[in-house]
Amino acid sequence: MKSIIDRYNKQKEEEQQQLLNPASEVKFWQREAACLRKELQYLQECHRQLMGEELSGLSAKDLQNLENQLEMSLKGVRMKKGNLIYQENLELHKKVKLVSQENSELREVYGKQNVDGANRASQAPCTVGNGYDSHAPIHLQLSQPHPHNIEAPGKSMKLGLQLQ
Repeated sequence: MKSIIDRYNKQKEEEQQQLLNPASEVKFWQREAACLRKELQYLQECHRQLMGEELSGLSAKDLQNLENQLEMSLKGVRMKKGNLIYQENLELHKKVKLVSQENSELREVYGKQNVDGANRASQAPCTVGNGYDSHAPIHLQLSQPHPHNIEAPGKSMKLGLQLQ
C-alpha cells in the first residue's frame, strides 16, 4: 500500500514540474483537448443511436445492446411516471376526504339552523311558484306569426348600388 502511495506522489510531482515548463503545459492541454473531442464525438454518436439515427453500421449484438439499454431507460421512465401518478392520487384522496369532512360539518351547522329544511327538502328542488295550482295541467298551443307592418312592394326599401 505504501508503495502505491509513493508512486502516486512521485507521479504527481513530475506532473507539477512539467506544468511549470510552458512548452509541456501546451502539450498537456492539447492532449486534454484531443481527449475531450474524442469523448464528445463518442457521446454524440451514442445520442444519435439512442434517437434511432445512424444504425446501419451496427452489428446485431450492438443493436441488441442498444435495445436493452432503451428498454431499461423506458422502465425507469415508467416507474417514475407511476410513482408521480401514485403520489398525485394520494394527494387527491386527501383533498376528497377534507372536502367531504367539511361538507358534513356544513350540513350539521346548516341543518340545525334550518328547522324548516325538511319541508323544503320534500319539494322539488327546481320549482317555480306562479300563484296557481302547480299540479293543474297547462295547455300550450302553437300559432302562426302575425305580420305587424306590411309595406307595398313599390314602397319597399332598396338595398345596394343603384345605377341609372
